[in-house]
Amino acid sequence: MIGMDILQPVVALLAWTMVMWIWMYATRIPAMNKAGIDAKNLVGGEGSSLRALLPENVSWKADNYNHLHEAPTLFYAVAIVLAIIGQGNGFNTSLAWSYVILRVLHSVVQATWNKVAVRFALFALSSLALMVLILHAAIAVF
Repeated sequence: MIGMDILQPVVALLAWTMVMWIWMYATRIPAMNKAGIDAKNLVGGEGSSLRALLPENVSWKADNYNHLHEAPTLFYAVAIVLAIIGQGNGFNTSLAWSYVILRVLHSVVQATWNKVAVRFALFALSSLALMVLILHAAIAVF
């Protein structure tokens, strides 16, 4: 169908988000066990309350998982709009793939090395791609 190519990077980012969910728990649960935290008896609180009890690099994965629920929500919305109006192909699909690749790189940096300057550069570049997608949607809709 015309304009539906943009849904491929949408599904790719959705799948990546689940990879980060697995990575988060694959590191968090063993770290909690090592720290003697009994999850069965935890009441209330948030994941952030574990930050002081777990190694910093374990929290980085959870931070990134949360980040994948922030700006990417705009990406999902604009991609679906572009697909619906038949503008989700060609350059817009390339921009969408660029956005996804930059977000995956952002995740890998944050989850492993967590160098803020590099993370920010990747975030800024992904934000520029997102802004252009939103601009294209606005031009087409208005």
